[in-house]
Amino acid sequence: MAEESQDLSKTLNQFLGIAIQRRWVLLPAACGIAIATVLISLLLPNQYTSEATILVVQQQVPKRYVTPNTTYSVQEAIQSLTEAVLSRARLLPMISEFGLYPKERKHLGSEGLAELMRHNILIQPIQKDPTQRQINAFKISFVGGNRFVAQKVTDKLTSFFIDENLKLQEQQDTGTTSFLKDQLASTQKELEQQEQQLRDYKMRYLGELPEQQQGNLEILSGLHMQLQNTMAEISRAQEQRVYLSSLLDQYRSLSTTGGPIPGVSAQSPGAMAQGELGRLQAEKASLLARFTPQYPDVLQIDRKIEEQKALLDRLQSSKANTPQKGQSRASVHTGTAESSSVAQLNSQLDANRVQMKDLVKGEKQLEAEITQYEQRLNLTPVREQQLTDIMRNYNLAKKNYADLLNKVTQSEMATSLAMRQQGQQFRVVNPPSLPTKPSSPNRVKIGLGGAVGGLFLAAIVAFLVDSGDHSFYSEKDVSQRFKLPVVIAMPLFRTPSEERRRSWINAFEWLAGTVLVLIVLVAEFYIYRRG
Repeated sequence: MAEESQDLSKTLNQFLGIAIQRRWVLLPAACGIAIATVLISLLLPNQYTSEATILVVQQQVPKRYVTPNTTYSVQEAIQSLTEAVLSRARLLPMISEFGLYPKERKHLGSEGLAELMRHNILIQPIQKDPTQRQINAFKISFVGGNRFVAQKVTDKLTSFFIDENLKLQEQQDTGTTSFLKDQLASTQKELEQQEQQLRDYKMRYLGELPEQQQGNLEILSGLHMQLQNTMAEISRAQEQRVYLSSLLDQYRSLSTTGGPIPGVSAQSPGAMAQGELGRLQAEKASLLARFTPQYPDVLQIDRKIEEQKALLDRLQSSKANTPQKGQSRASVHTGTAESSSVAQLNSQLDANRVQMKDLVKGEKQLEAEITQYEQRLNLTPVREQQLTDIMRNYNLAKKNYADLLNKVTQSEMATSLAMRQQGQQFRVVNPPSLPTKPSSPNRVKIGLGGAVGGLFLAAIVAFLVDSGDHSFYSEKDVSQRFKLPVVIAMPLFRTPSEERRRSWINAFEWLAGTVLVLIVLVAEFYIYRRG
């Protein structure tokens, strides 16, 4: 450690000796370079920077109520606007308007001038929280040779950014709304086609649709019940026809033989009609216990009761007109009664045949209707599957239409919000500044750099001069040169005139060195005050 300290001290002493020995090379060179640097910095043109701050104001209405059409972030918006504002079409008119770069116009083309102006424009985002990378504001600055022109150019650039942002938002809002309306119109046509297809299908297969299955089952059950009632009526009508035919045959046999009919009295047709009327009334009472008076079967029974009452009235009227007194009129009475009874029985048989015909016809109609409704019920699963496919497409078109209608409404609201300037917008919080001091060149740094660089270069020159000088200035130089000990050394003796001359030289050296140092200090102080 001690050896390293000795070596360092020896090296420093050696450099110090060289500096003292070559002071007339070192000091003028260092001061000259420093002064030259100061003079050069004074010749450099001043550049002024005007700066403005733009705040990004967020949408005033909460986004949960109105969703904006813009999907890009603030940083992406600034990048897009920067490309639009710094385009050649924007910059060249500004160069001509404010008379920028008059010297450069002589040898630079339009693209070169635009690129030069871009180099003098700085757009710097401001991040409040660098970890979240959220940009709420940005700065625009321009560097120019005239501070008033720099302020005007910055003001122009700021207005360009605000106008371009409004234009970009308007284009995106109107473009989004127009696109969504076109899609909505197309989806509406598709929905109308699906609705028409659904209506046509339901009209074509009316009665076979799944929602009509329960109604078809109830109708089929009623038809089966009507068919059973009709079949029961047919059976009763057949029994009545057999009875009336048998009775008619007996009356005809009586009229040919002239004897009485066993087991049959003259009042048998009336009694039979009265019994039939009682049966119909009992059947009506049974139906009213289950159905209303307007039920078709009840109405049909009412008609039959009316017909039976009319028949009974005719029989009673025929009986009243028959002679009852005198034995001599017995044969007349018997013949008249028999012919009247035969006519009534024939009338009842005719009515029975008509009734049978109607009942059979009704039975066939009921069977046809039952077959039709059974076919409908059998086809219900097929129609359900077909209707499911149609309804799937219809519901999908309906959902798409509803979604697009909601998006169109949201887009129109966002567009209206932007028109009222209540959406995201740029606002100038710090207008373009009027610079009072030049931003470049930094003459203080240039002067200090020149002083340090001059001292370094002067040291190199002094070292080179010393290395090329082979003169001996001390005993140590001789010993180091020849590697031999010095035996005899004679000191330097100066005459009084030489001593005086030496004193004047030293005084001049000190004065000259002091003057050079003062000149450098004054120059540095001047550029410091000016800068």
